Amino acid sequence: MAQIEIEGRTFEVDGDGFLKDPELWDDEVARLFAKYDGIEELTESHWAVVKIIRRNFEEKGMAPMVRVICKETGLKLKQIYELFPLGPARGACRVAGLPKPDGCV
Repeated sequence: MAQIEIEGRTFEVDGDGFLKDPELWDDEVARLFAKYDGIEELTESHWAVVKIIRRNFEEKGMAPMVRVICKETGLKLKQIYELFPLGPARGACRVAGLPKPDGCV
């Protein structure tokens, strides 16, 4: 099983760097994964996206579709890519501690 180390903490991840156990996720894990992905600070907008993704995952067992994230946050897709340069699936879902979403290449 793959592992990554961020600031002295080690996490078990899948082959694409997604947290293997979403139950281990908390705000600090989000900050560490964001930093690992090159996001120095999580702003209010970052947290809005992450919270929608987490809520959807907890309620439905999967990440929301991108248009749901855009609608609920009021952000345009371009803005989400500015917040999460790796994109809503690879970037935002990783920071939110989800497993790799279906259809994510």
